[in-house]
Amino acid sequence: MKAFPRSYTGYFIGIKTNRILLLLVIISLVSGCSRLLFYPYKTHVRTPEQLGLAYKDISLTTCDGIQIHGWFLPAEGRLKGSIYFLHGNAENVSTHIKSVAWLPEQGYQVFMIDYRGFGLSDGEPGLPDIFMDIETGFDWLLARSRNKPVFLLGQSLGASLGLFFAGTRPAVKNQLDGVISDSSFTRYKDIVRHAVSTTWLTWPFQYPASWLMTYPYDPIDVIDRIAPTPLLIVHGTADTLIPFEHAQQLYDKAGEPKQLLKTGDGHIQTFMRPEHRLIVLAFLNRIAAKHH
Repeated sequence: MKAFPRSYTGYFIGIKTNRILLLLVIISLVSGCSRLLFYPYKTHVRTPEQLGLAYKDISLTTCDGIQIHGWFLPAEGRLKGSIYFLHGNAENVSTHIKSVAWLPEQGYQVFMIDYRGFGLSDGEPGLPDIFMDIETGFDWLLARSRNKPVFLLGQSLGASLGLFFAGTRPAVKNQLDGVISDSSFTRYKDIVRHAVSTTWLTWPFQYPASWLMTYPYDPIDVIDRIAPTPLLIVHGTADTLIPFEHAQQLYDKAGEPKQLLKTGDGHIQTFMRPEHRLIVLAFLNRIAAKHH
């Protein structure tokens, strides 16, 4: 199987320039197979050490016996809180680490996992099994939070999975002190319709494809249940992979307290800009300061 280039960081609809892969998405919908929504890459392209970060390799076993791998990045100095990071649908933790590499210096420990089939994790990716991976990683981090606030930070597909995870599990919501969603979509059928509509070859299939995407894991259906846990929704107006309108719809549906960070960036480019990091850090620090 051909490896993805190291620069690939987008959600699966970023394959819009590849007609063959778009047709595979349609085929996957027809067959009802969610595995083709995921594009794992097994090889690590960098380590936290190469970025000047201390880290530990963590291996966990899910309730169905799958071994998943993660990286734990300890906080520098006084611990303010814990960040549970869920990356998007492609590659692995090594290609997404720069999104959170700045947080340990700010006093936040980070735990990031690879879903089953990604990186060093065993198994094959698919829904709903990935939620077992997310829950396993969350429980591990929660046990090491040292009575400090715990935040969930997801990007792209990871944001959509995180919103659904927090919105459908009251015990998880009650243990979270804040949720950050970066570049999430509203519904699987909506994002598939958008993906299929981007080339003339697949444009006629946009509605049939969306009708076949009937997964009951849409974040917009449950995002209001996250309240009263504070929620920060981040999205770029230049995002051509997941249009900004998804963020606006999610924000409108969410309960208070909520905040919308509207940037002019493309897909999951939020943390490339220091000014955006400062806004997210203010969200974290404001909650951490109230935590006792």
